[in-house]
Amino acid sequence: MGALDLVSHWPAATVAAAVVEPAGVGATLGPTGGRFRIASLSKVLTAWAALVAVEEGSIGLDAPIVGVAVPPGCTLRHLLAHASGLPFEGHVAIAEVGERRIYSNTGIERAAEAVAVATDMPFDTYLAEAVLTPLGMSVTEVVGSPAHGVHSTVDDLSRFLGEMLRPRLLHADTAADAMSVQFPDLDGIVPGVGRFTPCPWGLGMEIHGAKDPHWMGRDNSPATVGHFGGAGTMMWVDPVADIGLVALTDLPFDRWPGTPVLAWRELSDVVLTEFRPGGRGA
Repeated sequence: MGALDLVSHWPAATVAAAVVEPAGVGATLGPTGGRFRIASLSKVLTAWAALVAVEEGSIGLDAPIVGVAVPPGCTLRHLLAHASGLPFEGHVAIAEVGERRIYSNTGIERAAEAVAVATDMPFDTYLAEAVLTPLGMSVTEVVGSPAHGVHSTVDDLSRFLGEMLRPRLLHADTAADAMSVQFPDLDGIVPGVGRFTPCPWGLGMEIHGAKDPHWMGRDNSPATVGHFGGAGTMMWVDPVADIGLVALTDLPFDRWPGTPVLAWRELSDVVLTEFRPGGRGA
């Protein structure tokens, strides 16, 4: 029995998953070419494209945002790290910039808007040209919000996880910054999981850190980065184990019996046991 066989017992009607290694996809299960709404996994793709724009010199990561309605002094870094003070949804700040980790769809949408203004290009076009097309993610597209509206496949996201493991579109230092804790003293809530003090986050992606209990595996390293989505989706990259995992379902988070957090945690630990160096898949 392989690690991914666990997903065949999940309550969703359709599930697809893959383990990604530096050399390529190590294992798959389900319709990996089938398209799913990936919900908040979208934020990681959006952030990666924003960082391409930073490297191209179109927008500054730490300069005040221009031409977009954000709180005074707010930067692209604040927006991508959920440190802008903007609420989950809505346009009126509920905290000072850099004061709290407030998970914000609006903040990510404002980041995408800032990139669009800076590049004079619709964000979905920029995302395609900067990230999707170079990686061969031919099925992935933005359907609505760049914070939670992307639709994609396990095949396409496996290519993106490969990029996170061995960046080609970003300089290694930029990628490392994205996967490092931003504004490390901030506390906050991971929706559907709990409140954490501190609540580490990178640029567009959550960082495992010392969060416990958590949706990532107990055996995931503190440096693991990733995201889950309200559509019943999850993905992570563990730079210590040097592997990635993606699982997409058609069962929204709030319709699972109990919570999908336990299933994601169990799958993560079994995948790490099998595929990290020294595991059965080594």
